[in-house]
Amino acid sequence: MRLAPLYQQEKERIQQEGRQEGRQEGRQEGRQEGRQEGRQEGRQEGRQELILQLLTYKFGELDSSLIKQIQPLSVEELEALGKALLDFSEIAQLETWLMNINQADRDQQ
Repeated sequence: MRLAPLYQQEKERIQQEGRQEGRQEGRQEGRQEGRQEGRQEGRQEGRQELILQLLTYKFGELDSSLIKQIQPLSVEELEALGKALLDFSEIAQLETWLMNINQADRDQQ
């Protein structure tokens, strides 16, 4: 009978440790997810800035409506725009490219 209280204490101690480990793992996962989101946003902003600089260099000051269309582009879309802009010889080609991307996004919804 003396084992029962010891067993109960040990069981509670192990459960407490398990809860603490679970909380700690949860916090770490949350931090990692936050870091990943931050890195993703940083990559997107960096690509966006580079694309805007290249377009400005190629065509001069960009109209604010074009900038507003470029800002929400995903990383993949920005990469595609970066490749496509090498072939653009006039601003109308950029406008057409953006219209096609916007139309594709609407079609997916």
